[in-house]
Amino acid sequence: MIDLHSHTNESDGTCSPAQLIEEAVRAGVRTLGITDHDTLKGYDQAVPIAAAAGVELVCGIELSTKLHGHSVHLLGYFLGNNGLGDFRTWVLDQQAARRDRNIRLVARLQELGFDITLEEAEARGRGMTGRPHFAQILVEKGYVKNLRQAFDEYLDESAKGYVFRQEPQFAEGVARIRKAGGIASMAHPVRVKGDVPALMPELADSGLNAIEAYHSDHTAADTELYLGLAEKYALKVTGGSDFHGAVKPGVMLGRGCNGNLRIPGDLLEKLRG
Repeated sequence: MIDLHSHTNESDGTCSPAQLIEEAVRAGVRTLGITDHDTLKGYDQAVPIAAAAGVELVCGIELSTKLHGHSVHLLGYFLGNNGLGDFRTWVLDQQAARRDRNIRLVARLQELGFDITLEEAEARGRGMTGRPHFAQILVEKGYVKNLRQAFDEYLDESAKGYVFRQEPQFAEGVARIRKAGGIASMAHPVRVKGDVPALMPELADSGLNAIEAYHSDHTAADTELYLGLAEKYALKVTGGSDFHGAVKPGVMLGRGCNGNLRIPGDLLEKLRG
């Protein structure tokens, strides 16, 4: 079984890298991609653990980028190490931008009357503290009923607590991944604001060379649409559950939501081809 989209507690997942490998073994996932947000720390820690457990580990990352003013996530997969040193340095700049946003987000939430501090958020997310960690605090302190409400009312781009984060443009993210010898794949395209088929000529021209057709959020019709786009624009196909552990209990590693994830066994071979 293959799953190329998962997260550890080095970003917004709840499993440590070791626990994620244990979960992969338990679920029967033999090839695992760790795609933490804006960091490779989870992957780095998991390398020797995965090797000992007999799990093939794919080095990955999930970048937050901007496309026409909206956030679009971009997956990067590195099947070699060419240029990876420069890429790691660039990623550190993205981490600094994330912390700057968090400082301003705390100030904004405090303005709205919430008793919340940067320290308690960073105690959860450490270097990769993000909006999901703030959402968890809002739930636990009784300000909102659930994570969805936290985002809808305070943390999403159109919500009253949202603050701007300096993110690279989509084309820059693609270029950085490609320069590092990687495959650049649009993550969960069903979440992208706008008409994805209409955007594809522009995205393909930017150097995008893959699309995540298989994802826990995708219906069978969604998957067929994205497979068709992959064929039309000569893109590679990626896929994964987007496993986060306890914060997304309905998403199972390798299987998605209620078994809706079925990644073909030859997907990785085609990616490498």
